[in-house]
Amino acid sequence: MRRDGGNAMRRAAALIALAGAVVTAQGCSWFTAFVEQPKIDPWEVVTFPGKTLLPSRGNPQLSVPITGTFVSGLQVSYAPLPGVVDSMSAIQNPTAPSAASLVNGRKLFQINCSPCHGVAGLGDGAATKYGVTGINLTADHAKGLTDGYIFGMIRNGRGAMPTYNRIEEMDRWDVVNYVRGLQGKLAQPVPTGPVGYPGQTGDALPGATMTAPTRPVPYYRGPGSLDSLHAIRAQVPGVGAVVGAGVAQ
Repeated sequence: MRRDGGNAMRRAAALIALAGAVVTAQGCSWFTAFVEQPKIDPWEVVTFPGKTLLPSRGNPQLSVPITGTFVSGLQVSYAPLPGVVDSMSAIQNPTAPSAASLVNGRKLFQINCSPCHGVAGLGDGAATKYGVTGINLTADHAKGLTDGYIFGMIRNGRGAMPTYNRIEEMDRWDVVNYVRGLQGKLAQPVPTGPVGYPGQTGDALPGATMTAPTRPVPYYRGPGSLDSLHAIRAQVPGVGAVVGAGVAQ
C-alpha cells in the first residue's frame, strides 16, 4: 500500500511539473481573459497609408485638437457681444475653398442658415415671412467682413442671430467659404438650394462629428453602406486600390 501510494504521489508531482512547464512555455496563454486580441486601444494612433498620425477616434468636445487651432475654445467667450465677435476678426481662414469644402459648406448653410438668409444668401429666407429680419449676405457690407468675423458670428451669434456653435469649428470655415462663393468672391459660382430632398439621408447630409468621441472609425462604415469606399477615398487619397477589393462600390 505504501509503495502504491508513493508511486501515485510521484505521478501527481510529475503531472504538476509538466503542466507548469507547458504554461510557462506558452506564456500563460490559457489565462489571458481575452486581453490579448486584435483591437484598437482608446486614442491609439493608427498607421494607415498616407495617414500616420490620425487618431482612430475624434477628440472630446472642447479639447485642443492635435491638428492645431488658432486659440483654445476655452479662452474665448461664447457671449454674443460685439466686442467678443470683433476679437475674432483677425483669425485667418485655414481651409482652402476646395470642392469638398464648398460641398460641406453648402449642406450646412442650407440646413442652418437659409431659413433666414435664403438659399442664395439674399436675406429672403422663409423665416422672414414671420417677422425675422433677413440679412443679405451678398451686400457690400457683408462682402467687406473678414472670414474670422463671419466665423465668430457663426460661433457666438450677435444681435438677432443666435449662436450656431453646433456647427463644429472646422465645418464653420466651410460655411465661410460657401458664403464667399455666394458673394461671387471665388473663381467659380457655387450652386444654391438644398443638396437633397426633404428627409434624404446619406451624402445629402453633413458627415459624422469630427470632435466628439462618437465619431465612427473613418476607414470603414459597416456592411451595406453605399458610401463606405467613397468615404475612405475622401479621407485617405490614393487608398482606393488598397481597400477596393474588400469594399463594394
